[in-house]
This record gives sequence, C-alpha cells and structure tokens, in this order.
Amino acid sequence: MNTRRDFLQKITYSVMALPFLPSTWQFDLASSDNKPYDGPVLRVAIMGLGGYGTRVAEAMQSCKKAKLAGVISGTPAKIKDWQSKYQIPKKNCYNYENFDTLKDNPDIDAVYVITPNALHHDQVIRAAKAGKHVICEKPMGLNAKEGEEMVRACEEANVKLLVGYRMHFEPNTLEVVRMRQHGDFGKILFFQGQCGFRIGDPNQWRLDKTLAGGGALMDIGIYAINGARYMVGEEPIWVTAQETKTDAVKFKEGVDETILFQLGFPSGAVASCLSTYNMNHLDRFFLNGEKGFAEMQPSTGYGPIVGRTHKGKLTQPHITHQTLQMEEMASIILEGKEAIIPVDGKEGLKDLKIIDAIYQSCKTGDKLTLNL
Repeated sequence: MNTRRDFLQKITYSVMALPFLPSTWQFDLASSDNKPYDGPVLRVAIMGLGGYGTRVAEAMQSCKKAKLAGVISGTPAKIKDWQSKYQIPKKNCYNYENFDTLKDNPDIDAVYVITPNALHHDQVIRAAKAGKHVICEKPMGLNAKEGEEMVRACEEANVKLLVGYRMHFEPNTLEVVRMRQHGDFGKILFFQGQCGFRIGDPNQWRLDKTLAGGGALMDIGIYAINGARYMVGEEPIWVTAQETKTDAVKFKEGVDETILFQLGFPSGAVASCLSTYNMNHLDRFFLNGEKGFAEMQPSTGYGPIVGRTHKGKLTQPHITHQTLQMEEMASIILEGKEAIIPVDGKEGLKDLKIIDAIYQSCKTGDKLTLNL
C-alpha cells in the first residue's frame, strides 16, 4: 500500500526574532557520541503501532534521553509483538479503552499519539487528563476548534503538548533558517513548496474523510504550510486557494486530491504551494531573496535532505529524523529547552487555522485574511 510514509522513504511561529544560530550549527544530541549519559530520561508510550509508530520506535533505540516504555493499541497481536521485541512490561501495555489508567503508572512520562487524524483530539485530551505530557503527530487536529481545545486541555492539566514537526530539528533545514536570519538571502521575496505523491489503496484511512479530515492537504500539504512559515520567517496574513479534482470516485466529497494555495506575508513576500495525491516526485522547497536562494529536494523526506544555496551545497550531517526529534523533545519536556523553530501546540494550532482558511477559500474563491 502506497502511503505518505512510503513516499517519504523514497524520495511557526515566526523565528525572525530568534537569536542567530552559530555559523555551523552544533547539535546537542546525546546519541551522536559515545559519552555516557546519566541525566533524566523521557519514558514514552507510543499510541498507534502502525508503520510510522514502528519507525519512531526503531529510531528511539538510538536515543539516550528518550526511551520506549509503553504501548497503546487496539490490536492485541501488535501489543504482544512489541512486548517481545522491545521488552515492554505488561503493566505498561494499554488499549484505547483503558489507557486513561496511565495516571496510575509512574513509569510513563509522555504519550506519543500516532493514530489517524480524527482520533488525535480525544486521545490527546485523555492523555493530558491522565497527567502525561503529549506528543501528537501532525496535523494536530482536524480543525482550529479542535486544536484550541487540545491546547487548553494540556494547559489545564499542566502538561506539555508538542507536535511531531521533525523537520524543525533537521540539520540542513536549520542551516537555511540560520542563513536567512543572518541576512545571507537578503530580503525574502518568494517561497515555493511542492508536496505530493500518487496515493495507492483507495480504501485506506487517508482517503476517508471521517478519519483523515480531508485529503492531501492534511497529510502532505501541511509540510508546505509549515515550511512556508519557517522558511520565510514570518506569519502569513492572507491566503487564496484553488482545488482540482480529476477522480471523484477515489477522492470523494471532502477528500481533496490537489490544492494550489498562496500565502502573503507582512513584508510583502509571497508563497505559492502545491499539495497533491495525484503526482509523484514532488518534495521540493525553494526560497528566493534579493541576495540569494535556497533549494531543497527532497525537502521533507526521511532523508538525507539534499539542498543547495547560492553559496553552494548544504552539507550538514544526516541524523535519523525521529531519533533527533525525540532527543530534542526530551530536552524540551525534561529540561525546559526551547526549540529553534517551536514545536508546541500553539505552533500546531497556527497550521490548523491556515488549513481551515485554505479549505474555505477553495469553496468560496475568496482571498481570506489570516490572524494567527
């Protein structure tokens, strides 16, 4: 079955006010060397043991600051397999009906929600009420209303809510952000984000509006939405969008096949982006400024990320994205570290507001004002 995960294998909050990164970004990754680590460890229960949950679990085996400590699944056979493979105690294994009892388990600090989009809202809120920090895959929810409720629930429970924006920790991505902040590109004029692949199995959950909340935009287009924000370094103030559908049988009502959308920023910079489930070989970011440019292709795949600027090739080291993400998120949760590009729930909420506006613009044809 072709999924976003298969595709990626093959091929913000404004950061303008953040301090410049050093000329060569130094990663604080405990697993990047052989030094012994005796600091705090984030003990994580993964909810949703599918393809991406498996990828995260495997990547965590290389972490020093984060550890796979539990599982939550609706499939008993998967729980049994993971128990054996990762030596997970039975008391740390839950299903979707009983995971509220996590509140009585001191061996788990956080829950990583990796389930279909429509389940995120309720599962994140339940995990927060159980007193656990939450990491949620993107999109954080189905719409901004859900996102606001999720952020509020975690604030009320005094737990952190983070979103699985792995690209916010990716070395070449951060190098482009550093260059932009340093003025290497001059005034930013234009961003282009192309995200797409030809989706396979027509019966998969990603083509079911009740589970996915939409289509390509929710699944792959969010990379262009989020990427436009951290590459330009501003929050968009308007959006226009157009939808094209060539197969109304495969892409039923409410499930978008292809959407073109445009964003405008306070400085006058504009973004032109494409999100599709009907074209392969689309994983490209391009940033243009008065003094230079940055191009990345692939730009959001599992890596290595390949890119160049007007100064030459991007040469930052490739580190497994999920390993780096979990190490850095452990530092955020346990040590109060701040991410260069935020990954908190409010960051996820901003993307949901843009998604809502894109869908609305597709229906009305209107240019809509954004207030993030």
